[in-house]
Amino acid sequence: MESDSQRTSFIALLKKGNTSSAAAAIGNTGVAIVKGIAAATTGSGAMFASTMHSIADAVNQAFVFAGSVLAEKKPTRRFPTGFGRVINLFCMVAVIVVTIMAYETMLEGFHLLKHPSAESHGFWFNLIVLLLSIAVDGFVLIKAMKEIVHESRAEAKGLAIIPQAFKNVGRAAPPTRLVFYEDLVATTGALLALLAVVVTSLTSFHLLDGISTILIGLLMVGVAFKVGYDNMVGLIGVSAPRDVEDKVAQIIFSNSYVTDIYQMRILQEGRYYHVEGLIELRPGLTLADADDIKFKIRDRLLLDADIADVTIGIIEDNGVKNWNPEPVNS
Repeated sequence: MESDSQRTSFIALLKKGNTSSAAAAIGNTGVAIVKGIAAATTGSGAMFASTMHSIADAVNQAFVFAGSVLAEKKPTRRFPTGFGRVINLFCMVAVIVVTIMAYETMLEGFHLLKHPSAESHGFWFNLIVLLLSIAVDGFVLIKAMKEIVHESRAEAKGLAIIPQAFKNVGRAAPPTRLVFYEDLVATTGALLALLAVVVTSLTSFHLLDGISTILIGLLMVGVAFKVGYDNMVGLIGVSAPRDVEDKVAQIIFSNSYVTDIYQMRILQEGRYYHVEGLIELRPGLTLADADDIKFKIRDRLLLDADIADVTIGIIEDNGVKNWNPEPVNS
């Protein structure tokens, strides 16, 4: 019976894992295999670079999915705040993988600049593979954009999802951000590789093979830097966005007995928020009534699926207006 319970718990955790990273890992694994065959048979440097990028994406996103599953584990006695920041550690591993792949890609690019391929072959094979890559990476990118809109609770449909995804990517969960950045670069890299394959096949400008390979490597470095920075901030601990703070304050003030918020801190950990606050209540309340109000506010805040825990203290109104939050610096 215990083993069945553990199995059920594990399956439940898997279902809570980041779906964008799971889809991206499966898609990029297939694409990397096909690209690798194409690169080995045609000798295209741009295809090699695109293969390296797809391998990096597949490995990273598999790591990130595993991290997103572990991050959903409930708090324990030893780890009372939960495992939300585990995903940041997995994303940092992903950054190392991308950096290594980017180095190898740029190395190949410089080699192709010094020794450009004298002839091009396998044009149609490369073309079909790259079009397949663009389709798969584009599908995953659109899925990641939808996840960003969903996680940030933005209102968008159709083509409006694209600008909203770019606008709200900072509010998405770390694995969703990673998938978004990586597949944005993967789609761009596949387009660059496609351009290089077409030009080097139809013209004598073979240097473009090396140039596009280096550009893809630089794009990978950009992703590694951006994702690395975001997750370093996440490991340190970062304040919730201003609109989240305003929403929490609005819920607190919706109770007619609350007169002010003496102080409040909302920490973002992964896609979850930890709320700590000290609120002021009307004078003259009994301790029992004040406790009831505090628990009602706490329970109301915990109805939000993105709020992991709430710690609230209560004091009597001091007659001074304290809640006047400054904009949160990014």
